[in-house]
Amino acid sequence: MHRYGMREVEKLLRLTRSTIRALIDSGFVTPERGPRNAWRFSFQDLVVLRTAQALAAARVPPKRITRSLKELRRHLPQSMPLSGLSIGAVADRVVVKQGGTRWQAESGQYLLAFEGDPANGVLTVIERHAADETVDAETWFERGVALENDDPQAAIDAYQRAIAADPELVDAHLNLGWLLHDARRHVQAERTYRDALETVGPDPLLLYNLGVLLEDVGRKSEAAEAYESALYVDPTLADCHFNLALLCEELGRPRDAIRHMSQYRRLGGT
Repeated sequence: MHRYGMREVEKLLRLTRSTIRALIDSGFVTPERGPRNAWRFSFQDLVVLRTAQALAAARVPPKRITRSLKELRRHLPQSMPLSGLSIGAVADRVVVKQGGTRWQAESGQYLLAFEGDPANGVLTVIERHAADETVDAETWFERGVALENDDPQAAIDAYQRAIAADPELVDAHLNLGWLLHDARRHVQAERTYRDALETVGPDPLLLYNLGVLLEDVGRKSEAAEAYESALYVDPTLADCHFNLALLCEELGRPRDAIRHMSQYRRLGGT
């Protein structure tokens, strides 16, 4: 059975590492430990991670989420079925569709769809909200997550609305910056990260993402400073140590390169 590393999970689910760690710490998933103590996630873990995050954003009570996910995991296949898999809500019940069959899992009242595309292995969450005159920051954020694959510009607009509603919603800043970066709108991406840092303070993932952006546009020294700032706040960011190690080697700082690569391996990097 295929196992997914942390980077694969971040890419497939478009969840930040901090969100994934929070869901692990909350006990929603218990991934295995692989070589060098790195987390290895199963297909079921991916489904549960994404569903848990969406249900929490929809303000479903934690106990209800736990019951729903326990039942959901019990019925999930060990890998992506060829027929595809979708999870949605009908009234107050979670309905799972696998091929031509449907089954229910315990849940609360919300509208959620989780789909797997067997053609390319992409996993997507789509939330459908009833019309409401007041849409809060979390709702705009979840809409942004749902739109990223199919309509990146609409996702950007949704994240901007989320930030306008709650300027301290770090995940919205992170996802907005990533989308702008991916679209090669580098100036806007940089401004997104720097504005977020001014608002929420020295968040390690914001600093890390800023470092990746600066490195991509060739501003190596500034990128190194951003990585170092991220590690000052959170020394356990393994990927940040890895990126900084390679960058230090480019910048002619071999001792720093060795130190950060050693730290990366100590934290479970392979």
